[in-house]
Amino acid sequence: MALFKKRTAGKPGEWYYCLQHQKVEEGPECPAKDRFGPYASREEAEHAMQTAQERNLEWETDPKWHDRATPPDPEA
Repeated sequence: MALFKKRTAGKPGEWYYCLQHQKVEEGPECPAKDRFGPYASREEAEHAMQTAQERNLEWETDPKWHDRATPPDPEA
């Protein structure tokens, strides 16, 4: 067991969205592996999951990330 707990780095005024607790936090309070951010405002952090979903959709439909122009034929 560690005697000293390493504090997560962050500055006041930086906002994060904690994936584990599903809440917005200033600081951060949780480890980096469990959060999105930093965001410039609380409002941006509140919309972190929506922003991630929109970005994922953009990347999934970006033709530069696919080798084929059409999906593979499952009958072939």
